[in-house]
Amino acid sequence: MTLKRILGALVLLLAPAIAFAHPGHGDNGLIAGISHPIGGLDHLLAMLAVGLWAAQQQGAARWALPCTFVGTLLLGGLLGFEGLQLPALEGGIAASVLALGLAVALAVRPPLSLAVVATALFALFHGVAHGLELPDMTSPWAYAAGFVAATAALHAAGYGVVRVLPQAAAPLIRVAGAVSAVTGGWLLAG
Repeated sequence: MTLKRILGALVLLLAPAIAFAHPGHGDNGLIAGISHPIGGLDHLLAMLAVGLWAAQQQGAARWALPCTFVGTLLLGGLLGFEGLQLPALEGGIAASVLALGLAVALAVRPPLSLAVVATALFALFHGVAHGLELPDMTSPWAYAAGFVAATAALHAAGYGVVRVLPQAAAPLIRVAGAVSAVTGGWLLAG
């Protein structure tokens, strides 16, 4: 099968799922949870950037960053479900897209403790935002499970891209990070 056919099939398979990422389709459960990170630009870019950034790291950071994000996302979701309000919530999410994109674009390798703290802070904003939405849903726990699964899959996709591509493709990964950073800046300005 050619690359063109594979990409075409992938687009056809994902198109209906992307449409469910928007409210009003009557499914607030697992499918909505899976679809939201894929259909929401801010989430898609941040989740992929975590995987890309993790793959640029060495040692324990390669698994610690995605695991920290998913764990803190769950904690933030529970806090949001309980009504915690973070100041500048949407700004924090946009800032995560900007900062994670810059980290990828510049291939930053900070000490593990700093990278984990930054990743946890960004995940907290994402988690609280979605936890605040959960009480209005017909199936909040199914939504949360789908959201976490899609988040982990996007982290793995970002990680896999870096690890599979030849070293000569490293500038393309940095360009992807720069595009994410510019989009984060645009989201902050909007």
